[in-house]
Amino acid sequence: MTILLVRHARAGRRDRWKGDDRLRPLSKKGRGQAAGLPALLEPWVPTGRARPLLVSSPWVRCAETLAPLAATLHVEVAEDETLGEGMGAKAAETLGGWRRRRVVVACTHGDVIEEILDGLAAAGVDLGAHRSAAKGSVWVLEGAGAAVTARYLPPPN
Repeated sequence: MTILLVRHARAGRRDRWKGDDRLRPLSKKGRGQAAGLPALLEPWVPTGRARPLLVSSPWVRCAETLAPLAATLHVEVAEDETLGEGMGAKAAETLGGWRRRRVVVACTHGDVIEEILDGLAAAGVDLGAHRSAAKGSVWVLEGAGAAVTARYLPPPN
């Protein structure tokens, strides 16, 4: 099992956005980060018949982060409410269900990733010295059964 836990790429500033925050898009820098995601994830993402599941928080910035990868792989991005802001515990449960799949790429928010990382650390998973979730970064979670390894990939660009 491989779960690629992606924090959405940079978006416009929350305090400058007028309207529903769910609709806030990626910034120019964020679009560049999203464009770099296919190359960053290439070692873990199969391109043959067993394509990965791509799933995103319903927030626009998350779906836009996965769009270049989806286009490269010719797959759709599914939305899942449990990856939305404030849904850390639910997201962790959902990730547990995805462990049966070969590869899952899940895009979510910083608070959700932090809660998932807290749960992994509490279960004894070594997160290394770099406990971050910068915008556009990825946590590679791999393993079988209860054995999970975690590796941090800084954002592209």
